[in-house]
Amino acid sequence: MKITVSTLVAAPIDKVWRAYSAPEDIQQWNAASADWHTTSASVDLRVGGTFSSRMEARDGSVGFDFAGTYTLVEPPHRLVYTFGDRSADVAFVPGASGVTVTITFDAESAHPEEAQREGWQAILDNFARHVVARHRAH
Repeated sequence: MKITVSTLVAAPIDKVWRAYSAPEDIQQWNAASADWHTTSASVDLRVGGTFSSRMEARDGSVGFDFAGTYTLVEPPHRLVYTFGDRSADVAFVPGASGVTVTITFDAESAHPEEAQREGWQAILDNFARHVVARHRAH
């Protein structure tokens, strides 16, 4: 089963792409809630290149690595990557009021579909807020 989440980012596509793929930006937006954060991130943005983000609860009680390999890199419009036996497809579509970022990913069986959708959507919404705030600051 595949799940799709989407958000509109009111910024130019080059800024949106950079914020999605730059480790220093990923560390700023990659969390589903305020009690989590990304302590480190690495990106080798090429087909066959790998990425990794260390996500941890702010209280230090739990953490995990979200890591995978890029299988398609088409700047600034599309990224496809695998993580474990799952994959995700990220599309960046410019429009009149910004860039629509849509992620379609393989669901996993350990958590309900709605919980997975809400978590990925929360991270994507956090991403949009980060890009808009950064874009307005520059």
